[in-house]
Amino acid sequence: MPVTSLYLEVTARAVIAFLAILVIARALEKERAGQLTYYEYLAGITTGVIAGGIVIQTGISPWPLLLGLLVFSVLNYLVRIITLKSRVARKVLAGEPVLIIQNGKIMEQNMKDVQYNIDDLLMQLRSQRVFNISDVEFAVLEPDGRLSVLLKASKKPVTIEDLQLESQYQGLSSELIMDGEIVYQNLGQNNLDEAWLINELKKQGIQAPGEVNLAILDTQGKLYVDKKDDEVVHDTGIQDDPGG
Repeated sequence: MPVTSLYLEVTARAVIAFLAILVIARALEKERAGQLTYYEYLAGITTGVIAGGIVIQTGISPWPLLLGLLVFSVLNYLVRIITLKSRVARKVLAGEPVLIIQNGKIMEQNMKDVQYNIDDLLMQLRSQRVFNISDVEFAVLEPDGRLSVLLKASKKPVTIEDLQLESQYQGLSSELIMDGEIVYQNLGQNNLDEAWLINELKKQGIQAPGEVNLAILDTQGKLYVDKKDDEVVHDTGIQDDPGG
């Protein structure tokens, strides 16, 4: 193949790959890369590899590779739909939060289970300006690799409100309903039952757990409830005004 023809073919393939990735990225729009799970990270790399093959595999037609890219993207999209609707699927594909520190004590077995080492723990603590593990009440490793840290009450920065109050113990809130499904394990850990939960929901005008997107019980016994399909009266816009 003449050099000029080769350059033109590679250019055309690059345009095809670019447009395909642009469409796929828009269709599968996701959070920032720093918030991706390990599965989503690998799926993104695989998509890039297939797109790269469209450009450099000049010995074969780009259309079979484009078909492969389309099929892979559709499968990825279906997985995301399934994980949105199924809590079990989210656990399998995205994983679960893991308790790493409790009351200043490192949970070694939990760290081994997720192959999380001390160096990474200390680095992530320092990134949140925590230099003493004994100051930490809870530290939770999230499925996307971030570390969520709750300092002990006596180690939290003082606010104007705190100046008038003594430090109080603050534990972790419990999710009692997720995606319309009661989390019975958390309900039992708080010495509560389904009858109590149903009664609390009715106080807020909710007849069944299926109407609830998320219900969280804080350590003070207050129940926060977010209903499914509830509407905000005044939606705060965070996108650019298309007319501006």
